[in-house]
Amino acid sequence: METFEGKGSCLCGAVTFTANNARKGIEACHCGMCRTWGGGPLMVSRCGSDVTFEGEEHISVYPSSEWAERGFCNVCGSHLFFRLKDTHIHFIPVGLFEHQAAFTFRQQCCVDRKPSFYAFANRTTNLTEAQLLGK
Repeated sequence: METFEGKGSCLCGAVTFTANNARKGIEACHCGMCRTWGGGPLMVSRCGSDVTFEGEEHISVYPSSEWAERGFCNVCGSHLFFRLKDTHIHFIPVGLFEHQAAFTFRQQCCVDRKPSFYAFANRTTNLTEAQLLGK
């Protein structure tokens, strides 16, 4: 998967980040937890573990499950990342990146959890919740 050095910030600018291996192919998650967190599907770039943040004193982290946590700016409330606890792989919302022209919508997960009131027209790889979790 093609990557680039992505930079961005939260809405108020209190937190900035550099993701050295941001993927150009973005993913959307339709699980209930992601939709509750953001009011709709979570659209992210998988950025690996080589992510640095400035303004870390403004980052609050919520342990949303046994295996993942979600970070947000405690000044403006912007969602900053979904991070796997064991590998520290970051999934960063694409709206936070300064430059978005390089992104391509590649994959949707938990498509079996997606409500019927929306649908994306893009052709993507679609995974069910069971496929995502390897069940």
